[in-house]
Amino acid sequence: MSRQRISLRTEAPLLVWLVLVWGALWQDFSLGTLVFGAVVALVVVHTFYLPPVQLGGRFNVVQMLIAVLEFLRELAIASFHVFAIAVFRGRTVRSSLIAVPLRTHSDLIITATASVTGLVPGSVVVEVDRAGSTLYLHCLDVSTPADADRVRETVRGTEARLIKMMGSREELERLGTAERARIGGTA
Repeated sequence: MSRQRISLRTEAPLLVWLVLVWGALWQDFSLGTLVFGAVVALVVVHTFYLPPVQLGGRFNVVQMLIAVLEFLRELAIASFHVFAIAVFRGRTVRSSLIAVPLRTHSDLIITATASVTGLVPGSVVVEVDRAGSTLYLHCLDVSTPADADRVRETVRGTEARLIKMMGSREELERLGTAERARIGGTA
């Protein structure tokens, strides 16, 4: 099976990222380490086929700052919540597995949403259904349908911020339509 050739311009962000990760892993950003990292990155990219990640072609710095601040807020709140559960409730806490259907079908946005969600204490992404755009989470202190709905809204809020930050124009338009329908009660 022959593979479609991908231009160096398209691969450049991935290669740069892999070289930076290589330097970070070795904790050495000397020229020799980075050059060898570039060689390893080229071998990895051309040996192991991965489906190409479709970039949206846009990146909004203001939305990135909003997403980072919101993540830090969620991180702080969740950390105190998990602390309170551990200290005051111990083994009496109930956990749940929750399916969260996402609005996007972009592998990049799904992966970023799962990664950000997994970093927040009290929730672990246990499965990603790529075909159905659904995340499955194990969450602490979720015992009612209302609690599960709050988790879904939090994850979908993370997804919305990521779409606003780096989603395609089509995803951004669909998100705006969905949010207007949710707020206004019309479809």
